[in-house]
Amino acid sequence: MDPLTGTTPDQAPADPAATDDMLAGQPIGYWSGQVHEAVTRQLRDAMAGIDVTQPQYWVLNSVKYGPAAPSCDEVAAGLLPLADGPHEIPRVVAQLLHRGWLRTDAGDRLYLTDAGEAARMRLRGLVTELRAVVHDGISDEEYVAALKVLRKMISNVGDAGNP
Repeated sequence: MDPLTGTTPDQAPADPAATDDMLAGQPIGYWSGQVHEAVTRQLRDAMAGIDVTQPQYWVLNSVKYGPAAPSCDEVAAGLLPLADGPHEIPRVVAQLLHRGWLRTDAGDRLYLTDAGEAARMRLRGLVTELRAVVHDGISDEEYVAALKVLRKMISNVGDAGNP
Protein backbone atom coordinates (compact mmCIF):
# COMPACT_ATOMS: atom_id res chain seq x y z
CA MET A 1 0.00 0.00 0.00
CA ASP A 2 1.39 3.41 -0.93
CA PRO A 3 1.77 5.95 1.84
CA LEU A 4 -0.88 8.63 1.89
CA THR A 5 -0.01 11.86 0.15
CA GLY A 6 -0.94 15.33 1.26
CA THR A 7 -3.73 15.40 -1.34
CA THR A 8 -5.82 12.63 0.25
CA PRO A 9 -8.64 14.02 2.36
CA ASP A 10 -8.85 12.89 5.96
CA GLN A 11 -11.29 10.08 6.58
CA ALA A 12 -14.29 11.70 8.21
CA PRO A 13 -16.87 9.89 10.30
CA ALA A 14 -19.92 8.78 8.33
CA ASP A 15 -22.27 11.73 8.06
CA PRO A 16 -25.57 11.40 6.20
CA ALA A 17 -25.80 15.20 6.16
CA ALA A 18 -22.33 15.72 4.61
CA THR A 19 -22.32 18.47 2.02
CA ASP A 20 -20.95 17.90 -1.47
CA ASP A 21 -17.62 19.50 -0.55
CA MET A 22 -17.27 17.01 2.34
CA LEU A 23 -18.04 13.81 0.37
CA ALA A 24 -14.44 13.03 -0.63
CA GLY A 25 -13.66 12.27 3.02
CA GLN A 26 -16.70 10.07 3.60
CA PRO A 27 -16.23 6.29 4.10
CA ILE A 28 -17.24 4.20 1.09
CA GLY A 29 -18.22 1.28 3.32
CA TYR A 30 -20.91 3.35 5.00
CA TRP A 31 -22.35 4.76 1.77
CA SER A 32 -22.23 1.52 -0.23
CA GLY A 33 -23.86 -0.23 2.73
CA GLN A 34 -26.62 2.37 2.87
CA VAL A 35 -27.32 1.94 -0.85
CA HIS A 36 -27.35 -1.85 -0.53
CA GLU A 37 -29.72 -1.74 2.42
CA ALA A 38 -32.11 0.79 0.86
CA VAL A 39 -32.31 -0.88 -2.55
CA THR A 40 -32.62 -4.39 -1.11
CA ARG A 41 -35.33 -3.27 1.32
CA GLN A 42 -37.30 -1.56 -1.46
CA LEU A 43 -37.07 -4.61 -3.71
CA ARG A 44 -37.91 -7.15 -1.01
CA ASP A 45 -40.83 -5.08 0.31
CA ALA A 46 -42.30 -4.80 -3.19
CA MET A 47 -41.84 -8.53 -3.80
CA ALA A 48 -43.41 -9.39 -0.44
CA GLY A 49 -46.52 -7.55 -1.60
CA ILE A 50 -46.97 -10.21 -4.28
CA ASP A 51 -45.82 -13.13 -2.06
CA VAL A 52 -42.42 -13.65 -3.68
CA THR A 53 -38.91 -13.36 -2.30
CA GLN A 54 -35.78 -12.02 -3.94
CA PRO A 55 -34.07 -15.44 -3.72
CA GLN A 56 -37.05 -16.98 -5.53
CA TYR A 57 -36.51 -14.48 -8.36
CA TRP A 58 -32.80 -15.37 -8.43
CA VAL A 59 -33.63 -19.06 -8.78
CA LEU A 60 -36.21 -18.49 -11.52
CA ASN A 61 -33.65 -16.46 -13.48
CA SER A 62 -30.90 -19.01 -12.87
CA VAL A 63 -33.05 -21.81 -14.24
CA LYS A 64 -34.11 -19.63 -17.20
CA TYR A 65 -30.66 -18.28 -18.12
CA GLY A 66 -28.23 -20.80 -16.64
CA PRO A 67 -27.06 -24.00 -18.22
CA ALA A 68 -29.87 -26.02 -19.77
CA ALA A 69 -31.79 -27.91 -17.08
CA PRO A 70 -29.48 -27.27 -14.11
CA SER A 71 -29.54 -29.39 -10.98
CA CYS A 72 -30.48 -27.91 -7.63
CA ASP A 73 -26.81 -28.16 -6.61
CA GLU A 74 -25.71 -26.21 -9.70
CA VAL A 75 -28.25 -23.46 -9.03
CA ALA A 76 -27.26 -23.34 -5.35
CA ALA A 77 -23.55 -23.15 -6.18
CA GLY A 78 -24.10 -20.31 -8.63
CA LEU A 79 -26.18 -18.30 -6.17
CA LEU A 80 -24.17 -19.02 -3.02
CA PRO A 81 -22.42 -15.59 -3.09
CA LEU A 82 -25.86 -13.92 -2.89
CA ALA A 83 -27.56 -16.35 -0.51
CA ASP A 84 -27.90 -16.23 3.24
CA GLY A 85 -25.93 -19.43 3.72
CA PRO A 86 -25.58 -22.74 1.86
CA HIS A 87 -29.09 -24.00 2.67
CA GLU A 88 -31.13 -21.01 1.45
CA ILE A 89 -31.20 -21.82 -2.27
CA PRO A 90 -32.11 -25.52 -1.90
CA ARG A 91 -35.01 -24.38 0.33
CA VAL A 92 -36.10 -21.88 -2.31
CA VAL A 93 -35.97 -24.58 -5.00
CA ALA A 94 -38.21 -26.73 -2.79
CA GLN A 95 -40.63 -23.80 -2.37
CA LEU A 96 -40.78 -23.22 -6.12
CA LEU A 97 -41.32 -26.92 -6.82
CA HIS A 98 -44.16 -26.92 -4.28
CA ARG A 99 -45.63 -23.77 -5.84
CA GLY A 100 -45.52 -25.37 -9.27
CA TRP A 101 -43.15 -22.80 -10.75
CA LEU A 102 -40.39 -25.40 -11.24
CA ARG A 103 -40.50 -29.05 -12.17
CA THR A 104 -37.89 -31.79 -12.29
CA ASP A 105 -37.27 -34.65 -14.67
CA ALA A 106 -36.19 -38.20 -13.80
CA GLY A 107 -32.61 -36.96 -13.37
CA ASP A 108 -33.67 -34.19 -10.94
CA ARG A 109 -32.86 -31.47 -13.48
CA LEU A 110 -34.83 -28.24 -13.01
CA TYR A 111 -37.17 -26.63 -15.54
CA LEU A 112 -39.43 -23.60 -15.40
CA THR A 113 -43.11 -24.39 -15.74
CA ASP A 114 -45.42 -22.09 -17.68
CA ALA A 115 -46.59 -20.70 -14.33
CA GLY A 116 -42.96 -20.18 -13.30
CA GLU A 117 -42.14 -18.31 -16.48
CA ALA A 118 -45.27 -16.17 -16.07
CA ALA A 119 -44.21 -15.36 -12.49
CA ARG A 120 -40.66 -14.59 -13.63
CA MET A 121 -41.99 -12.18 -16.24
CA ARG A 122 -44.24 -10.44 -13.66
CA LEU A 123 -41.23 -10.10 -11.38
CA ARG A 124 -39.12 -8.78 -14.25
CA GLY A 125 -41.72 -6.04 -14.78
CA LEU A 126 -41.71 -5.19 -11.07
CA VAL A 127 -37.91 -5.09 -10.94
CA THR A 128 -37.82 -2.88 -14.05
CA GLU A 129 -40.23 -0.43 -12.38
CA LEU A 130 -38.16 -0.38 -9.19
CA ARG A 131 -34.96 0.12 -11.16
CA ALA A 132 -36.49 3.23 -12.71
CA VAL A 133 -37.17 4.62 -9.23
CA VAL A 134 -33.61 3.91 -8.07
CA HIS A 135 -32.13 5.43 -11.24
CA ASP A 136 -34.34 8.54 -11.31
CA GLY A 137 -32.16 11.55 -12.10
CA ILE A 138 -29.11 9.38 -12.85
CA SER A 139 -27.95 9.08 -16.44
CA ASP A 140 -26.67 5.80 -17.83
CA GLU A 141 -23.23 7.42 -18.06
CA GLU A 142 -23.29 8.37 -14.37
CA TYR A 143 -24.46 4.89 -13.42
CA VAL A 144 -21.70 3.23 -15.46
CA ALA A 145 -19.12 5.59 -13.94
CA ALA A 146 -20.32 4.75 -10.41
CA LEU A 147 -20.08 1.01 -11.08
CA LYS A 148 -16.61 1.41 -12.60
CA VAL A 149 -15.48 3.23 -9.46
CA LEU A 150 -16.92 0.49 -7.24
CA ARG A 151 -15.27 -2.24 -9.34
CA LYS A 152 -11.95 -0.40 -9.11
CA MET A 153 -12.28 -0.15 -5.33
CA ILE A 154 -12.94 -3.90 -5.14
CA SER A 155 -9.88 -4.49 -7.32
CA ASN A 156 -7.82 -2.17 -5.10
CA VAL A 157 -8.56 -4.19 -1.98
CA GLY A 158 -8.30 -7.60 -3.66
CA ASP A 159 -10.70 -9.98 -5.33
CA ALA A 160 -13.83 -10.24 -3.17
CA GLY A 161 -11.92 -8.79 -0.23
CA ASN A 162 -9.22 -11.51 -0.37
CA PRO A 163 -5.83 -9.89 -1.01
